Amino acid sequence: MQVIETLAEGLKREIKVVIPAKEMEQRMNERLAEVKDKVRINGFRPGKVPTSHVKKMYGKSIMAELVNEIIRDKPSAILSERGEKSATQPEIVMTEDEKEAEKILSAQADLEFTLSYEIIPAIELKSVDGIKVTREVVEVSEDEINEQILKIAESARTFETKKGKAAEGDRVTMDYLGKVDGVAFDGGKDEDAELVIGSNRFIPGFEDQLVGLKAGDEKVITVTFPTEYPAANLAGKEATFDITVKEVAAPAAVEINDELATKLGVESVDKLKEIVRGQIESQFGNVTRQKVKRQILDQLDALYKFESPSKLVDAEFDNIWRQINTDLAQSGKTFADEDTTEEAAREEYRALAERRVRLGLVLSEIGEKAGIEVTEEEMQRSLFAQLQQFPGQEKQILDFFRNTPGAAASLRAPIFEEKVIDKLLAEVSVTDKTVSKEELLADDAEEGETSAKKAAPKKKAAAKADDAAEGEDSAPKKKAAPKKKAAEGDAE
Repeated sequence: MQVIETLAEGLKREIKVVIPAKEMEQRMNERLAEVKDKVRINGFRPGKVPTSHVKKMYGKSIMAELVNEIIRDKPSAILSERGEKSATQPEIVMTEDEKEAEKILSAQADLEFTLSYEIIPAIELKSVDGIKVTREVVEVSEDEINEQILKIAESARTFETKKGKAAEGDRVTMDYLGKVDGVAFDGGKDEDAELVIGSNRFIPGFEDQLVGLKAGDEKVITVTFPTEYPAANLAGKEATFDITVKEVAAPAAVEINDELATKLGVESVDKLKEIVRGQIESQFGNVTRQKVKRQILDQLDALYKFESPSKLVDAEFDNIWRQINTDLAQSGKTFADEDTTEEAAREEYRALAERRVRLGLVLSEIGEKAGIEVTEEEMQRSLFAQLQQFPGQEKQILDFFRNTPGAAASLRAPIFEEKVIDKLLAEVSVTDKTVSKEELLADDAEEGETSAKKAAPKKKAAAKADDAAEGEDSAPKKKAAPKKKAAEGDAE
């Protein structure tokens, strides 16, 4: 067998592999000898079939098996012998000429094929002694805990039917029908819908016009959908809603006590506070973690500069670009609306994709050299977390991870990355800084960002593109109107 390097340009490699026809014929004869005593052919006793007859009947099929085995196994063996790692699955090219293929299967022509691939560059790990990060810490106050418990209590509070007009804080039960230009639109109709006035669950201006209505009243409400509304056919449009009020109910008083805790399934108010404190600390801790991680990645980005495999960058860019265009389509905006051009945005997000790939390779090298592994138990926990996000779709999700090549890697990669970050946190200089909740949650998009992270379109599209989470948004969409976007007002 001959292995000839025909291209070595940057990270690109091309290898020509030639296996002489005589060597292929010898391999075929060895395989024929193995099966000779096993075949059953009418007219011949077992084990007495002439080799020439077996070859005539099974030679080409056995040769085809050999070719498939070589194509399957040789690329990895060749890369291993060369001490190289391919960034993606090597591209294999062999003859498509039927006559030439027939000669190969008949051992009358050499088997030739080429491997094209990009290597993962050798990365010389550098000292992290100079990396310094600030870990922002929030001390959870009693006021914060009580505020959260109050929100929980208000969401679970009871309402009592009242006579008279609806006021701020009252719950209105109603039927409604939404129209644009006099025509009803999808998602604009509901019956027995419940809305607490002042909850800001519906589009701006809707709830205010319910104040003063009482059971049995009918009214036409006029509102304008926000320009950033996710349904492009409604964004910025004026709409009317035919309202029929069926009930007005006043909220019961809310008190933070053992009775409330019991109603929420907890034995005491002290235990409830303990649970809520833990949840708040976990939420703040996640934000702190992401900020610290970003600082580490920014400094690693400054430490390591090397060429990244273009196919990996292309794939990463395609993922980012798909999300950007999805977000723009959902908001009904264009690149011009975001004060940029498609060309400029492509350039910026291409740089972001290159950064991601380069840092991914660095983290992989750090983890590999440190012997970091992801356990089966960790994989199972991650899979279980996925299942919890989509109740009722467990079977489809399990089938996806079982049957989709590379799906398991999407579970493994974030676990591996976090374990590498843990290792780095134990080695770099970390300074704790006590900050307020507002400081921790403040938008720091302009701090410590690379130029790529400042790419346009900014705001929500850019934020999603630069998230560590790679998954597509596959959550079921809610009705278009008159509710606001579910994500609006949520903590990042």
